Order: sequence, then structure tokens, then C-alpha cells
Amino acid sequence: MSEVLLDVKGLKKYFPTKRGLLHAVDDVTFTIDRGKTLGVVGESGCGKSTTGRAILRLLEPTGGQVLFEGEDVAALDKAALRHKRKEMQIIFQDPFSSLNPRKTISQTIAEPLKLHHIIDDNQERMQKVLEIMETVGLAERFVNTYPHELDGGRRQRIGIARALALDPKFIVCDEPVSALDVSIQAQILNLMNEIQEQRGLTYMFITHDLSVVNHFSDDIAVMYLGRLIEKAPSETLFANPVHPYTQALLSAIPIPKVGGPKRERIILKGEITSPINPQPVCRFANRCAYATDRCRSEEPQLKEIEKNHFVACFLAE
Repeated sequence: MSEVLLDVKGLKKYFPTKRGLLHAVDDVTFTIDRGKTLGVVGESGCGKSTTGRAILRLLEPTGGQVLFEGEDVAALDKAALRHKRKEMQIIFQDPFSSLNPRKTISQTIAEPLKLHHIIDDNQERMQKVLEIMETVGLAERFVNTYPHELDGGRRQRIGIARALALDPKFIVCDEPVSALDVSIQAQILNLMNEIQEQRGLTYMFITHDLSVVNHFSDDIAVMYLGRLIEKAPSETLFANPVHPYTQALLSAIPIPKVGGPKRERIILKGEITSPINPQPVCRFANRCAYATDRCRSEEPQLKEIEKNHFVACFLAE
């Protein structure tokens, strides 16, 4: 039986603006089993990255619980959170801006080991750095090079190495391949898969590329304007998308076959609902071809329609 590593309950993150509160993440609930990957997808601005940062408390949550191995991360004090950070890490989207240009590769990877006093002996620490570099496919000759001297793929390998330095159990992967060439993307994804199998890691994989998330994730969660609207195992979601927004996203994936069948594209029309002080109604109703009066007066809740398949849509009922 699977063991739940991360249990997110009613997570909220609001930002104050001149016009009111911007609901970036609004009442998001899900679990991730140990050793599994949850892919989180949705268009830009839907709250994917904010959710990941709020889980790690890089952004302080407005409300909700983040239970990591049963312990509420959102309630930890600074000292306890610093200790917990060793088990929860992040790989950032842009491998260049997330690295210190004044530090060499070895200094960047060694920094977490120094900050957390994992290895205080310089020689032992360098040995550990070389082991991590070998794990992520970085040759030893790059040990004293700087980020600007390397290509995007190698820079992202540094980001992965830095995340692995403290032997974490859980990693938030915030669009780790979106800034890379397609050929390099495959290499990085294969590397992350290998590392997951070797170390039993648990991933939250944030992306807007559905073709990537299908092959990389065990489960997929779809977000829209701060809300979780559908969550299911990857195979189930691609075979039977229920929410109209999920159907529209999947219809945009090209079929890589010359002269093969063409997927009918669903074009979304209508105004996007403002995330500032949103009304308790369906946030997708303005763009939904199936919206009813109920959708415009009541907010659908995430409900299980079949085993492990959750949907927030009145149509699914």
C-alpha cells in the first residue's frame, strides 16, 4: 500500500493589491505518495509555481496545512523549518538566474552542505561535491567553472545537483526544462527519472507542457485561476478528461504523425475571470461552452467521480 509523503489541505496564498486580494492559490488540496511524481499543469498565472513555493514556505501561506510526513510545515518556527528544509528542495525554472554568477560549480553545490553543517571538513566536502557532479552527469573538469561559461543544460544540472546535495526526500521541480532546447529537455528528464529511481525521491513537477507531464508523472493535477479543478492518474486523465478546461488543454497537444488523425481543437472564448476578490462561482464559467445558471451562482467543489479521479465541475455530477 502506498504511503503518503505530502498531504496538502486547503492551501491558500493571497496577495494584497490596490483593488483587493489576489487569490493566487485558493483552497488547494491534494496528496503525493512517497516515491511518486505529481504533475501540476495549467496556463501561465494559474498558481502552479506559487503552490510549490507555498508548500516549501518560500512564500508564506495565507491559510491551510502542508503535512510533510505528518508534520505541518506551515506551523513550524524558523529553527524547525530550517531543519526541515534539508528534506524539501526546489529546482528552479531558469538555470541561469537561479545560480550565483560569482560562485563556481563546486562552491554552488557545496553551499548547502556548509550552511547546514553537513560536512565541515573541506576535503570531505569537495569529495561529496564530486560525487554529486558525477550523479548529475557533470564532468570533473567543470569543477572550477562559472555558470556563464556553460550551456543551459549543464547549468540546469548544477541546479539539480544543488537540490540533491542535502539528500532530500521531496523536490519541487518548477518547470525545470521549459527554458531548454528540446533535445536537452529529454536528457534532463531522463536524468531526473534515473535519480528518482536510485534515491526513491518524490517530485512535484510543475509544467505547462502536457506531452512532457504525461510521460513523467504518475498523477496529474490541473489548475485554473488558483483552483484545483481536476486530478487523476496520468493514464486516466489522458483517456478520460472530464473538466471542459482539461479537455481544451489536451486538444492543444499535436499528434506527431504525418498524415495521421487530427485532434479536434477546442478554442476557448470569453473573458478570463479576475482572480482579485473572485465571487464564489465557477471561475471557468465565462469561457465554458457548457456553463449553466448554476455555474454562475455556485462554486463547484472537488469531488471523486471514480477511484482517484477528482473533478470540480457540475457536469461531472
